[in-house]
This record gives sequence, structure tokens and C-alpha cells, in this order.
Amino acid sequence: MQWRNSTLDAVARPRRIAVAMAFVSVVLLASTPAPKPAPVLVTGTWDLVRVDNVQPDGTRVQLYGAHPQGRLVLDESGRYSIQIYREDRARFASKDKNAGTAEENRDAVQGCNTHFGTYSVSDGKTITFHIEHASFPNWEGTEQQRLFTLVGDVLTYTVPTPTTGTAASVGEVQWRRAASRNDR
Repeated sequence: MQWRNSTLDAVARPRRIAVAMAFVSVVLLASTPAPKPAPVLVTGTWDLVRVDNVQPDGTRVQLYGAHPQGRLVLDESGRYSIQIYREDRARFASKDKNAGTAEENRDAVQGCNTHFGTYSVSDGKTITFHIEHASFPNWEGTEQQRLFTLVGDVLTYTVPTPTTGTAASVGEVQWRRAASRNDR
């Protein structure tokens, strides 16, 4: 009789273990919070469309001319880089950036805005730039939030405190998702 009980135990034990594991799995799944919805997809490479200061009366000031040039790269690991340039920047007569005139240096600085660092997206409508380095040194080490909209392949955000303009103006920057190299 003893042999029969030990044989039944040997057969029943794996079943009991399987039932217990199934029970634990169900409990764990039930206690795991539901995944959060994916943030709005902003990762990728973006080409600049426009960068304006919008005055309280609605007028627009084109800070970098009618056809500014630029690129925004937002990678999947949370790093970013922005370059914005005036299209018609004058070249240095000396062909040496260390020998530029005061006017050439001023125009070069005022004709660009660049920064890089890390970014985060919250609530699907706010992007925060954690600025490590910037062509405008006052922005270095700051965190700046931008409310944004994403409509198709157009990303638009506002800059509450632009680098230029009056305190009442708000920057508006618009980007278009860059075509892949295969699409060109």
C-alpha cells in the first residue's frame, strides 16, 4: 500500500506545482498595472519650416529670415540636438573665424541658435529640453518646456521665453519630419 501512495504522490505533485504556478501567474498579472499609452511619437529627424516670434497683436517676426534652415534630431534614447540658421548668413571675408570683424561675429552669433542635451515628453503635449550646451550660453544647464502639437508630419511648439524679442513675444517653431534617405 505504501508503494501505491508514493506513486500517487509522485504523479500528483507535478500537477499541484503546475496549479500553484498558474495561480501565482494569474495573481501577478492581475496586480501588474496596465501599460501606459505610448507617448506621441516625436522621435526622428525633423527639418525646419519656420521660426517666428509672435507678438501680442498676432504679428510675426521672422527671426532667421523667410527661409530659415535647421534640423532637430530626437532619438529613441532621449537625446536631442537642434540647429537653426539664417539662410543668408554672410561668409567671413578673411575665411578665418578667428579673424572675423565685430560685425561678422555679431551676424554669425545672431544668425544661429543651437543646443543639445536630453528631452522628455509628458502628457502627450509637452516636450522638455534638458539643455546641456547651447550657442546662447544663458540656456546652458536649464530645463525648458515647450507645448507642442503633432499633426501628420508637422511638429509645432512654442517657446515661452525666446532668446530674442520682447518679453511679451512667444516663439513658435515648426518642423516637418525629414524624408528618409531612400525617399529622396
